[in-house]
Amino acid sequence: MSLCDQSLPYVLAISPYQAGKPITQLAREMGLPVEHIVKLASNENPLGMSPKAKAAMEKAIATLERYPDDFALKDALANHFGLGVERIVLGNGSNDVLDLIARVFLAPGRSAIFAQHAFAVYPLASLSAGAELIAVPARDYGHDLDAMLVAIRANTRLIWIANPNNPTGTFVPYTQLKVFMQAVPAEVVVVLDEAYNDYIPPTERTDTTSWLTEFPNLVITRTFSKIYGLAGLRIGYALTSAEIADLMNRVRQPFNCNNLALAAATAALDDHEFIARSYALNRAGLEQILAGLKRLGFSHIPSHGNFIAFKVGDAAALNQKLLKLGVIVRPLGGYGMAEWLRVTIGTEAENQRFLEALESSQAL
Repeated sequence: MSLCDQSLPYVLAISPYQAGKPITQLAREMGLPVEHIVKLASNENPLGMSPKAKAAMEKAIATLERYPDDFALKDALANHFGLGVERIVLGNGSNDVLDLIARVFLAPGRSAIFAQHAFAVYPLASLSAGAELIAVPARDYGHDLDAMLVAIRANTRLIWIANPNNPTGTFVPYTQLKVFMQAVPAEVVVVLDEAYNDYIPPTERTDTTSWLTEFPNLVITRTFSKIYGLAGLRIGYALTSAEIADLMNRVRQPFNCNNLALAAATAALDDHEFIARSYALNRAGLEQILAGLKRLGFSHIPSHGNFIAFKVGDAAALNQKLLKLGVIVRPLGGYGMAEWLRVTIGTEAENQRFLEALESSQAL
């Protein structure tokens, strides 16, 4: 028996998370110059980071000999949402926060529910805690809330919901989501992952933090990785009841957010001009890519995020053609969508480069 055979069986059953291909890796593999490559695979902000965040981070370099103090960011978030600091949990990216939730509520003999085609970290976090995973078939590539309610068992302790959903971009209207929350048993925690919340059109957006008093079993997670442009700094947070936050903080690693990330996130939170520019660029980019996909004859899933999933047939083959042309997108085979690719919205020039490569690849 090997040493690895002695690992927990539910750990051995986990498929490792596959990140989007880095630009430098493609450059090495294809012999392409880095500046020739366009990466539209990881839902990053093409504008980069908030200028205010960058300035705050540069200032924070002088404090790196000190352990982090997360008070300023928690206080800023508390003021931003009108919540007490005792309701806020910070994480090394929202993935870290999702893992904390799983560690608190899941274990062998318990089950967690998630939707088919939902974010890959939900099964990873659930299985790593030893829980049974219940995958509910999607409805139009999104969450079937009625079916998710039916799937609840006596041992279910956690339900994962992404709104908007990654990688499909689907969106559950808040009226439906609230009815769902009212029907979920009080002893089942619902995680509402709102990583892409800032890309929802304002006319369709609802402040779900106002639901926290009504639903003590609700945990809202958000991130600074997307519209704020801080993906490389890894910082996210959860908003929930003081009781759940206390439990999460008991299993949270000390100093799980570094000085640079804390400083940048605090400054980015109130950089409204940058957020507005990022939102406007994304809306224009969505229209640009959708027009191109329509012209080229590709169907897509309507998206409420900063990305579009589109159907191509042999996605693996087309992805390889795009890589040879220096364009990185995301294959969705790992999500049970072998005929689909996902493209992140970039700058106007990056979007055009993608569409030209997509058209060229059809002729190859």
